[in-house]
Amino acid sequence: MDDDQLRRYSRQIMLPGLDLEGQEKLLDSRVLIVGLGGLGSPAALYLAAAGVGQLDLADFDRVDLTNLQRQILYSSQDVGELKTQAACQRLAALNPTIGLHSIDARLDSAQLHALASQADVVLDGCDNFATRFAVNAACVATKTPLVSAAVIGMDGQLAVFRPDQGGPCYRCVFNDTGEEALSCSETGVLGPLPGVMGSLQAVETIKILTGLGTALNSRLLINDALTQSWRRLDLRTDPNCPVCQA
Repeated sequence: MDDDQLRRYSRQIMLPGLDLEGQEKLLDSRVLIVGLGGLGSPAALYLAAAGVGQLDLADFDRVDLTNLQRQILYSSQDVGELKTQAACQRLAALNPTIGLHSIDARLDSAQLHALASQADVVLDGCDNFATRFAVNAACVATKTPLVSAAVIGMDGQLAVFRPDQGGPCYRCVFNDTGEEALSCSETGVLGPLPGVMGSLQAVETIKILTGLGTALNSRLLINDALTQSWRRLDLRTDPNCPVCQA
């Protein structure tokens, strides 16, 4: 770590339990973010700022005007651009010392498996069940920690799945009914709420990578922003789970 990096990350290095060793772990880490929308935007910004050495950014969408109310990676000038392209430009400007790899195509199971196998942590910031189940399956197969979040309306949730520790997976908790999740275009969403949950994804990722504190392993955190009430649930492995118990 050079002098500029020591200054850049000095406030983080000061934290008891993280210090210089933890910062070096971040610099040596690789994180895959699937989905660069309302959740992936703040997560990517904070992980880049924190000094995660390599970010793999996966999204095949282009920036739309309706995104700008909550997807803080982008500006009005980015409308029509690939999200991965705009994201890389913004993140490189924020922290030019980290590595950025963009994937601007819809990922199949083989590609997800390959990307997850290279990552130390995977962040799920997507907006549909099909992708969430595919990301979970890749993480189970490669035993890669998964930090998953979702937001709809005024409700948010966050969970950490640790297949590397034999914990429950996403499929243990959420059944694959074939139905799609409601979208923001159908229900609306309060702009700052994805920012809250995406920021918490970054927090949990840093904790996993550095060993700082106690991660939200095998737990589900639920937020009702309308009343600002929080619940935390312990998750259990489904003995009949077709993914992690197959």
